[in-house]
Amino acid sequence: MTEDARWQWQADIIRALGDGTLPKLYEQMVLSQRTRRFDLFHTPCRRPPVVQIQHTLLGIELKVGRRRLGCPDLATARYLAVFARLGVTSVAVPYDISQLPRVADAFETAWQRMCLVIEQHLQAVPVRARRRTRQQFLEEVRQAIEALGAGAVRPTFVQTTRQRPLADRLES
Repeated sequence: MTEDARWQWQADIIRALGDGTLPKLYEQMVLSQRTRRFDLFHTPCRRPPVVQIQHTLLGIELKVGRRRLGCPDLATARYLAVFARLGVTSVAVPYDISQLPRVADAFETAWQRMCLVIEQHLQAVPVRARRRTRQQFLEEVRQAIEALGAGAVRPTFVQTTRQRPLADRLES
């Protein structure tokens, strides 16, 4: 498969996904609100790790390769699992936990849809070329998400306090 054909396949896949690509969802649903940063990996992954969500006596854990990451709830684990499959080193997590199940659903749906669209568009391509094209496409998605950024480690809290007018303070 030539490089031009590979770029054509990727353009077709992006066109088929429309606004449902992971970087667009990440920008619209996550980065538009208050977030905190979560570091999944210390160094970039050479190949995608095996990701499992495990229910233990201590709660929900996300097993990424050999590492176990404690998660406060299932929605957080599901959300982080999508980015761990891509190999994203740091990701922004919505600070408002009531929004997280909806966001996790959207990201898991987008992940599954992206995998199906890739397989549908690359059916006629030989297996080795299909695997290589899929890896390159997922690498571009990972780079696009990392380019958007993961935000601050802790969210900023803008609290404007209401001050009494100066005349009221002088009278007291």
